[in-house]
Amino acid sequence: MKIIDASVELAQEIDAEQIMKHIERAGRVCYKSESRISDTSAEKFIANIIKSGHESVIEHVSLTFKIICDRGITHEIVRHRLASYSQESSRYCNYSGDKFGNELTFIKPCFWREDEEKYLLWKKTLEVIEQNYMALIKSGAKPQEARSILPNSLKTEIFMTANLREWRHFLKLRTSQRAHPQMREVALKIYKILKENLPVLFSDIEVIDIA
Repeated sequence: MKIIDASVELAQEIDAEQIMKHIERAGRVCYKSESRISDTSAEKFIANIIKSGHESVIEHVSLTFKIICDRGITHEIVRHRLASYSQESSRYCNYSGDKFGNELTFIKPCFWREDEEKYLLWKKTLEVIEQNYMALIKSGAKPQEARSILPNSLKTEIFMTANLREWRHFLKLRTSQRAHPQMREVALKIYKILKENLPVLFSDIEVIDIA
């Protein structure tokens, strides 16, 4: 059995300058102000359209993240309908196989310390689940049958592609202190990357206690 932390990875190169210019070019059509485009005009233009709430303009750019988290959190992620998803399938992945290290991988809960009784009980439960999953496969059960005993804590990988407006919406909801702690853990990692690469588009989103 393996226990890992949740993680996120930007699945594409970001050319911030080209993204900004693309958004400005699209947005200025609305006002027929293309003649005002210059080498330095994009940042101010985009800041103004975000401040005014004209966020449909930023839908012209999409970004993809690879997210590694537990399956319970992906149930929340895929509720964001204005996005595209590709997810590791427990129907077809046989976790008893060599490419999975002949073991199950689980996501460490961010809300318990490893020396806490609750964490130790969680870990003990997963050890039993792993043992029984492997026994089911060995007895001839197909992966799609054996997966019926797999828990929310099972590690999964999901690619999520969304336009910039939807990423803003996602972050406003999922970085909230009211969000599930593990969902918030993932969202804060995404926020940090987006704010670092595209500050004009994401710095106005207020986040507390960013890791």
